[in-house]
Amino acid sequence: MELFLIIFFCFCLFFPILHLFHCLPWFQNEEELVKKETKSEKGISIIIPSYNEAGIIETSVSSMKVLDYTNYEVIYINDGSTDETFDLLHNDLNLKKCLKSHLGKLPHKEVEGVYQSTLYPNIYVVNKHNGGKADALNAGIEYASKELVVTFDADTVLTRPALHVINEKFVDPNVIAAGGMVHVLQTKTANPLKKLSLAGTKMLVRVQMLDFLKAFYVTKLSLARFQALAIISGAFGIFSKQALIDVGGYRSSVGEDIDITLKIHRLIAREKHKKVLLLTEAISYTELPETWRDLFKQRIRWQKSYMDCLVHFRFFFLRTVMTKAVSFFYIIESFFVGILAAYITAGFFVANALMNMAFVVIGFIVIYLSYIFLFNFIYNLLALRQVKRYGFTFEKEDRIRLFNTVVYDVFIHRFITMYFVMYGSIAYFFNREWKKVARTGRKYDLDTAAGMPADKALK
Repeated sequence: MELFLIIFFCFCLFFPILHLFHCLPWFQNEEELVKKETKSEKGISIIIPSYNEAGIIETSVSSMKVLDYTNYEVIYINDGSTDETFDLLHNDLNLKKCLKSHLGKLPHKEVEGVYQSTLYPNIYVVNKHNGGKADALNAGIEYASKELVVTFDADTVLTRPALHVINEKFVDPNVIAAGGMVHVLQTKTANPLKKLSLAGTKMLVRVQMLDFLKAFYVTKLSLARFQALAIISGAFGIFSKQALIDVGGYRSSVGEDIDITLKIHRLIAREKHKKVLLLTEAISYTELPETWRDLFKQRIRWQKSYMDCLVHFRFFFLRTVMTKAVSFFYIIESFFVGILAAYITAGFFVANALMNMAFVVIGFIVIYLSYIFLFNFIYNLLALRQVKRYGFTFEKEDRIRLFNTVVYDVFIHRFITMYFVMYGSIAYFFNREWKKVARTGRKYDLDTAAGMPADKALK
């Protein structure tokens, strides 16, 4: 038993240590270092699925109006909304019915009508019957007329250079998919490319922000360098339109963002010169849940989506676990270390608590505190350092807030995260539905959300 525990503990520590080092600048690859010159703008279609988004849709429309790019279109998919989403889109955009060609290659629910803004002719609205997010994305791909497709959640806004970064990276014809960096909308400042602020935020939002920083600037960065990026965030994904057609579009599932990423990797397994990137200079902001109820719904859905793809792509994983990095990390790190380890650890301490209370108390304190201070605390500090390395700093007044957030994350939030993983992994086999996270309804000041004044952008 002792030998098993030692091996198990070392195994669980290997991957965090690996990512801690591999995310550092010493391991930057060619795609990160080389700046490609572009003489023209590739066409970009931005697809925004919208189901009952009345609380945030005006923020989204405002952000789409000020993008610093010429060759792009925006397609809102009103996916059978039962609230005021369509009316708000009509009021903000002054819509009129139009004819817009579609491919006829991807399945989706019936489209009732396609509308074009008379104020901003590059913004369209596709009004359709409700079919879920994947169905809405397929409809958007069908009506997209540009060669690149960017997918957003309705609560996501872009910064000014984002589309230019995408244009630069996709000059390489081998790049068929990419993920942008996602920051927290509640922390956005008037200088969204350099400054973040925690003023006015709840601890629940701050600790989620810390999760995002660790995910994008440590783990995802490391995985991308291994060509093992298994999740292109649904909040900001970029794809070659042809690649989306080649893989059959999105599958209606509990986790469409993981599903489409793995479909792309399965395509790359056949066409080995193709690749997926993480674009560290393409920055977006997305709204996070502000209540425990909504956080629970979001995290359980994330875990269900992981399990759904584990089951759906099991033969691909088993066939390529030793030949493709994405399969290796998905099975060995995410499943064995991320999920099974949680059950093993919980089971071990429960069993010992029943047999030897003194041992479990002392052993738990020693082992867990060692793990906390060696890895969780270091992970948090490294994530904050990484964010600074990529050009972002917090307001000076946020130092105490950051310290309190790190302490809360290390001593409390880790247990909550473990609960989400364990509960969601089991719940998947009994209920594969997911509930939509409520928007805050807050009106964000987005005059500079894209990194430039609105009056300048609209000239």
